[in-house]
Amino acid sequence: MTEIGQLDPDSASVVERVIAGHPQNIGSFRFWFADQCWEWSDEVAALHGYEPGSVVPTTELLLSHKHPDDRAEVAHTLAAVTTTGEAFCSRHRILDTGGEIHEVIVVGDHLLDEGGAVVGTTGYYIDVTDTLQESRRATLDETLPDLIEARAVIEQAKGVLMLVYGVGSEQAFKVLQWRSQETNTKLRRVAEQLVSAIGELGGAPVGFRSRFDHLLLTMHERPL
Repeated sequence: MTEIGQLDPDSASVVERVIAGHPQNIGSFRFWFADQCWEWSDEVAALHGYEPGSVVPTTELLLSHKHPDDRAEVAHTLAAVTTTGEAFCSRHRILDTGGEIHEVIVVGDHLLDEGGAVVGTTGYYIDVTDTLQESRRATLDETLPDLIEARAVIEQAKGVLMLVYGVGSEQAFKVLQWRSQETNTKLRRVAEQLVSAIGELGGAPVGFRSRFDHLLLTMHERPL
């Protein structure tokens, strides 16, 4: 369970974007401790896959919609809130009636009676599914080209080591890792330096190149 003031930076950023641009993704709730009575706004009911007013929310129903991997943690948070009355923030997944997964942030604060006593919790469901997917797509679009380029130059460097030393792919990669650690240089940079240095050597010795040319032209005739 997390206090409202301790919402992690990533979640806080997502909440700000959702509130600013997607108010339809936010719904409210109330929960009274004494009689375990829930009240959902139309938005929260729709988030779970129900038409407004078509279902009476209960703790059992609420937990049945939690993702199996998140259900125990949510149940623990709910039990703690009911016992202590503390404010909370929970980030988890729910399954609507159609089986679709929604990633939500649920923020709850004290529900007070007229005398100021804590009688329940009230707060918001914030559906951040689309926002998180957009963020992940943006991150992937930004990083994927660099990852592909890095992988390509590492494979080139491995190929050089495999050819020169007659070792396998795994051994060649370990050599690159060793040089990376010994020189405190990123693996990609080590690979780039090696490939560049090989080019500066002007190619392999003439005798080796001739033998390689012959192998390249006749390898289809060699038994596997």
